[in-house]
Amino acid sequence: METTVSLTDALRRNFGFGTFKGNQEAIIRSLLDGNDVFVLMPTGGGKSLCYQLPALLMDGTAIVVSPLIALMKNQVDAMRNFSSADTVAHYLNSSLTRAQIDKVKADVIDGHTKLLYVAPESLTKEENIEFLKTVRISFYAIDEAHCISEWGHDFRPEYRRIRPIINEIGNRPVIALTATATPKVQHDIQKNLGMQQGAAVFKSSFNRPNLYYEVRPKTKNTDHDIIRFIRQHPSRSGIIYCLSRKKVEELAELLRVNNIRALAYHAGMDAATRSANQDAFLLEKIDVIVATIAFGMGIDKPDVRFVIHYDMPKSLEGYYQETGRAGRDGGEGYCLTFYAYRDLQKMEKFMQGKPLAEQEIGRQLLAETAAYAESSVCRRRTLLHYFGEEFDADNCGNCDNCNNSKKKVEAKEELLAALETIAALKEKFKADYILDVMTGKATGDVKNYQHDQLDVFGCEESGDRRFLNAVLRQAVLAGYLSKDIENYGTLHITAKGNDFMKKPASFKVVEDSEFNDEEEITPMKGGSACAADPELYAILSALRKKISQHLSLPPYVIFQDPSLEAMATTYPITLEELQNIPGVGEGKAKRYGEEFLKVIKTYVEENEIERPEDLRVRSVANKSKRKIAIIQAIDRKIDLEEVAISTGLDFDQLLDEIESIVNSGNKINISYFIDDKLDEDEQEEIFDYFKQAESGSLDDAYRELCPAYNEEEIRLVRIKFLSELGN
Repeated sequence: METTVSLTDALRRNFGFGTFKGNQEAIIRSLLDGNDVFVLMPTGGGKSLCYQLPALLMDGTAIVVSPLIALMKNQVDAMRNFSSADTVAHYLNSSLTRAQIDKVKADVIDGHTKLLYVAPESLTKEENIEFLKTVRISFYAIDEAHCISEWGHDFRPEYRRIRPIINEIGNRPVIALTATATPKVQHDIQKNLGMQQGAAVFKSSFNRPNLYYEVRPKTKNTDHDIIRFIRQHPSRSGIIYCLSRKKVEELAELLRVNNIRALAYHAGMDAATRSANQDAFLLEKIDVIVATIAFGMGIDKPDVRFVIHYDMPKSLEGYYQETGRAGRDGGEGYCLTFYAYRDLQKMEKFMQGKPLAEQEIGRQLLAETAAYAESSVCRRRTLLHYFGEEFDADNCGNCDNCNNSKKKVEAKEELLAALETIAALKEKFKADYILDVMTGKATGDVKNYQHDQLDVFGCEESGDRRFLNAVLRQAVLAGYLSKDIENYGTLHITAKGNDFMKKPASFKVVEDSEFNDEEEITPMKGGSACAADPELYAILSALRKKISQHLSLPPYVIFQDPSLEAMATTYPITLEELQNIPGVGEGKAKRYGEEFLKVIKTYVEENEIERPEDLRVRSVANKSKRKIAIIQAIDRKIDLEEVAISTGLDFDQLLDEIESIVNSGNKINISYFIDDKLDEDEQEEIFDYFKQAESGSLDDAYRELCPAYNEEEIRLVRIKFLSELGN
């Protein structure tokens, strides 16, 4: 076995590092000694080095099983950068041509390749198995080993076939590595890989003290919140995770519109685009990558300064691994998550159709993420406890709950009631069922088990269920209860809990945070009273009236009231800013904007107003396929009723869309359709009404013009009027 000095020399010679981190040296020595090794090491701890260095030092080729093509490419590129020969590392997967595969195999057979990365699917192919039987293998490395377990966040059934294939190819030492594994997942990994007996186990602390954890409620303004956050951290590298590919694309476009260098990344993109976008992020050609969970596994970018979750992940393992991509260099890492319980309910619906056991596991994992998000307890403490590690400090000083700590309230009686209920239920049920019994909720299951007949049924009938839930969660953290993950979260009383029942003592808890899914920021309503600056609103109204009189048009044709309210709120002073005001658009901005901008600019300067420029978020131009299809159909003079059918709208909805197009400053001509419904005199009568009207209100028009004309006819002529005179 090599001496400490020579192993350190090998580290310096091959990777340029002077010292090992954490358990790296002990892990490498154990593998060099021929042992199976299990490594649990947080993101940024240096897992890859634990098999890369031994591969360079041992005879033969190390077979590295890796779940993602992008991850393999990244790690092969990294190894080649450390070596003088490109043949030192190769990957074998479905992205290669036959000629490329032959070149890889030739380099392996010739002994030039020290690391061969393979996808689990590639490992199962018969031709690859036969090839590997002819190769001198140094050891097998199973990267992202949590994929083996159904309780892991990236379960891959192919990972469960690895051990039988290793047995067929030829036995050599196995090193399994993961950044996220609960005790249950660790057990699954070791059992499935046949590593229970004699394997060396190395577990590092999950605590990442440099990461700041924060959870905010998701609202209609979350997109805006994200843009403001990024503007507060200019030129910082960051990752934003979304669950859907559609949201990834939309958010990346919105960021670019707001002058943030961002690109999208998801599995639906072609491989070349994905690779180019990943490289652009690594080479800092862009600052932000918006991605699904397909991005980031094994990405060795040390200076990611923030990770934002637009949606709460499906599991705390996923959350921990994704947030762990921030601050890998030990510097600042801001982990911001937007949470709405309805998102978890959607994910639960997506599980329908899967095997019942898988659904139950998925529900349990979602329940753990909900508990983490809603809890007011130190986030670091909750997270570490989930992974089987205790964090004893009362305040970590680096999460939102600790920095905005709530007052603790006494919950001795509630804890005692919970423990007595769990005892009466023979410790066979999980939290939701226990709360049903405590609050006297006679569900079907409660009646079937006759638990509504127990003395403890309804013992907290007048209690607040959310507070009682917080008591259960914090009793687990405090060690009075334990949660049996393998039995889908059933709660058991610990020795400490039994002592409490015999001799109750003070037990103080903090109430959970309330995330109200109905709580949305109220949009601006009509009426000048809503304008942030009533004085400017009055000035703009006067200017609008002056222009309308000069052009012999009703004022609302120039700009409608909500547009003036928005101007008096955000103080636009450039044409670009003005055309992003609701109801303005490029056409109206160019036609009427100059005088309004001049007035606003003068007002801002004279009153020394600090404009909320940092709060202004540009909207992506509304060029949806539907609107484009409607405009093109009208240009071709297609009957509007046929347009409604082809776009999946009823006729009123189609008119709503056309009004929106016209109000944004686009000129369209629907005379061909109106001429079939109304003669020239009828059109002129409605047209003249809108010329004289003080407001463009349809309700006022209906009262004045019905029953001579129906609502549809009035709306059609109003659209024609606004398009011809306003645009």
